[in-house]
Parts: sequence; C-alpha cells; structure tokens
Amino acid sequence: MEISGDPFPSDWSPPPIEFLNPRPPPSLLDAQGQRGGAETLSKEPELPKADPDLPEDLVFSLATERQQVANPEPGAHGLNSKNYINSLDALLREKWLLVEKFSVSQQDIPQVYPGECVFLPRLCPLPCFLDVSQMNPHNALEDLFLNGPPSQQLFFLRSGILSNLYLHSARASPVPLLQWLFKLLAWPLDMSSRAFALLWDLSVDDLFRQSGNIYSTGELGPQGGHAKPQLPASPIHSTGPADEDVRPWCPMLQEVVELFHSLGAHSPNTDLGPCSRTQDSEANEPQHRPLEVALDTSLGHIYKFLTLCVYARPGAYTDASLLSLIELLCCTSLDTGLRLLPKTNLQQLLLHLLECIREWPGKLQRLCSALSWLSNHHHNLQAIVQLFPDVTPRGRQLRSQLSLAVIARMLGQEEALPLWKEKSQLSLLSRLLGLMKPSALRQHLGFQTSVPCQEQQLKARAELDHKVCYLCHSLLTLAGVVVNSQDVTPEHWGELQLLCMQLDHHICTHIRESPQAMHRTRLKDLATQTYIRWQELSARCQPKVSYFSPWKDI
Repeated sequence: MEISGDPFPSDWSPPPIEFLNPRPPPSLLDAQGQRGGAETLSKEPELPKADPDLPEDLVFSLATERQQVANPEPGAHGLNSKNYINSLDALLREKWLLVEKFSVSQQDIPQVYPGECVFLPRLCPLPCFLDVSQMNPHNALEDLFLNGPPSQQLFFLRSGILSNLYLHSARASPVPLLQWLFKLLAWPLDMSSRAFALLWDLSVDDLFRQSGNIYSTGELGPQGGHAKPQLPASPIHSTGPADEDVRPWCPMLQEVVELFHSLGAHSPNTDLGPCSRTQDSEANEPQHRPLEVALDTSLGHIYKFLTLCVYARPGAYTDASLLSLIELLCCTSLDTGLRLLPKTNLQQLLLHLLECIREWPGKLQRLCSALSWLSNHHHNLQAIVQLFPDVTPRGRQLRSQLSLAVIARMLGQEEALPLWKEKSQLSLLSRLLGLMKPSALRQHLGFQTSVPCQEQQLKARAELDHKVCYLCHSLLTLAGVVVNSQDVTPEHWGELQLLCMQLDHHICTHIRESPQAMHRTRLKDLATQTYIRWQELSARCQPKVSYFSPWKDI
C-alpha cells in the first residue's frame, strides 16, 4: 500500500503548551475587535445549570466542552494563536494533584556564595587635600600647582601637566604627592585612573632611580658584582624623614584602611538594616551594574599598587600589619557586588603577602582563627578559602588549615578537637567527617516541632532539609580542599582508606534522591565525585607489598 504525500512534513510543529501560565495570555484587540467581541458575547448561549445530583467534575467538563463547541475558531491551535488556553486554571482536580506530585522544587544549592554588604554607595567622593607644608617649589609651574586651589590641582592631574613636572626628574617624588595620589584612588574612574597611572609611573621611576644609585655607589654586598642589591626594609608604621629616602613609597596600614572607608566600606558585622544592593544583585545576578564595575576597577588599582609595594619592599610591613591587611582584603572581597567578578589581582596580592610573613609557622594559627570568623555563613567562608592560590607551599598549608578551622567552627568542635596539636590533618578530618552526615547536621541545626499547622511543619522540614544539604555540601567541599592540599605519601594510604569508608558510610548512603529535592542530587553528586577522587589518590600512594621468597638468600 502506497502513502500519498509526505507522512512526516517538515513544516509541522506541535501546538504551544503553556502549563506554567496561571492565566491565559491577554488578547491584543483593537477597538473593532472589542466591539466584535461584545457582540459575540451577547449572542453566546447560556450554559446549562448545574444539577445538584451530578458530580462537580462532570459539570465542569460538560460546560467546557459546550463552550468550545459554541465558539469554534479557525486556527485556534496554531503557533501564533493568542486564544490558545491550556493553563493550570483549566485542569481538573485530579490533574492538579498529578502536577503537584511530579513538580520539581526550585530550591537548589547555589553556585555563588551569598556575600556580605560591605561597600555602601556614596553620592559624592570625600574631599582630598594635598599637604604642601613640606613641599618646596622648584619652578614657577610647580609653584602654581602647589599654591593653587584643589580644583586647579585636579586640573594639573587631568591634563597631564603633573606628570611632566615630576616624572623622569632628577629628584625623588615627594611623599605628600604620592599620598595625595593614593587617596585619589577612591574617587570616580575618570580621576582615579589618572591618579593610579601617575602613582605607578612615579613609584617605578623611583625604584629604578634607587637601584641605579646602589649600583653606581658600589653597594653590592660582600659577594662583589654578582650579588643582587638589597632594598632597605623598614616597618610600615614609621613615617619619619629617614623613611622618605626608601623607595618605592608604601602606604601605612591606616592609610589603606582609610582608603577602603572612602570607597564606602564598613564592617559587615555592624547592623545597618537590609542592604538594597544585596536585593538588587540577587535580582540581576548575571548583569554587572556600572557602580559594581567601577568599584572593581578601583579595587584593582589598589591591589596592583600594593602588589608593587610588597614585591619591591618585602620587609616593609611587619607581621602584625600583614595579618591585618590580609584580613581586611578578605573581608572586603565578600561584597555582594563583587561575587561574579574575577579576583586575579587580589589573589596575586594575597600570594605575595603570605610570602612576606617572617614567622610563618607561628602566625598561621592566628591568621586562620581570624579568617574563620569573617562571616557567619559557611559558603562565604568557603569563598575565602578559595581566594588563596594553591601554587605555593604556604598557600596550600593555609588552605588546608583554614578549611579544617572552618569545618570545626561550623560543627562546634573548635575547642573539642586539637586542631593545632595533631600532626596529621587527615586523622582530624576523619574525626570531623562522622559529624558531617545529614542526620547529625539536622540535630546540630535543630528543628522546632511547635508549629501548629501541618502544612507549616512540612514547609519547615523542607527548609531544614535544604539547609542541611547546603551546609553538608560546603563542608564536603572544604574536606576535599584538605585532602587535595596534602603531599600524599604511602604513609597516608591507611588514612585515605578510612576517609573513603567514612564518606561512603556517613554521607553517600544517607542521601535519598527525590525529583522534588534537587539539592539532594547535587550533594549526592559531590559526594560521589569526592569518593572517586580519594580512591584515585589512595591507589597512587598504595605501599608496595614485599612477598616472601625462599630463594632470596641463596
């Protein structure tokens, strides 16, 4: 038997199905269409009255069929039809229950940390004045710049005259001028970009000038011409006249703090009420607003200049100043507007700051304790851990120890476990892994059963289940950081095997996946990937077994 025509036409498409629209889309009718619709409504036949003996569902279905037969429209099922109605309002009660049964919950584990409201928007920049009390003019143009009003000084910077005055000159750049340019980094981009460019050029120029003076005077150290010039080191809190000869100029810690305050930074722990920037960033998360991009650019200028200072003068900051600076940078990085923006400049600066700490083993505990209390949210603390690159031994050691400190704090085991006395971090992690199972976290978070309504109890249970899976996901991610930061040797094979057994026993087997709970599926996926990764590590470091051979001594 032959079939005439094409049984599968290429221009065929199914009718649109709009189950998610609670109401039919509004019809776009002109005045003529509205009059025609009014005439049609006046001629519509009356629906049959509901018989009390008939079921409600049957009456509803008969009325719907009668209305469809009475008003047939050509092309009602077409793709461009505005009158196509197939929404939840027209479903029967049984279909409603079917849709609710197989509906998927929108609660999932967020990929981006919630952040903190750190920077508040400023309507106008703070005034910035140049201290000319210690500056002497050397020509008429410089005298015009120093004795002019602030608007004229800004014009010198904007027009490029200021760079001609001090760049590539025989004398060093005045420290008050560098301090003034550093304060201008908190101004809008049109001014802060010019201030950063001139501040960078003057600092590099001073650095090359000082290195040339060291080579010319023959101060090369005891090894002769093969030794590198040693730049003099001075603490950051000393600002005497002798410090002006040390180049490049580095800002004090207090100056850095004041600069962040000029940008609108405040302590996230202070109660300022609901932050409007948080709500806006959550509503438009993929889009970067101009204020956030401008803030990120200004922070990038600060990070780059501080990196130059730390790289050129490794001993400029004391250990206490370095720890305070690291804590300040990590705290400001949690701003809600900076969550989706790259942080390459900040990571490079943190890497150099870690390398400048002199008493590194002794300051590690204090640094981890301070960083683990920067936020009360576990996902924010996980983001702080990921700020530090793992490309250096100090970076890996800090990531591992900070992850353990965060896990212990979230589980309330800071004082119970000897975090700083135990040599093996994997053994500590095995003790914490048993407390990370969902049932233990549910008891740790607590559940109030005093809700009178059953629907509210079910809703509270669902919210608690989401919080438990969210917390377990962050803790398990930090546990993976601890293991990946270790230099795995055959001595760690038994500890890795124990970790794999505990992960499979406490977490993998306690997660029930459900179509209505996608956060469980996400947690199950992470637990499975972590288990496979740990098994691969244990297979690589498996010790070699020596077999008995009776012919060995012959």
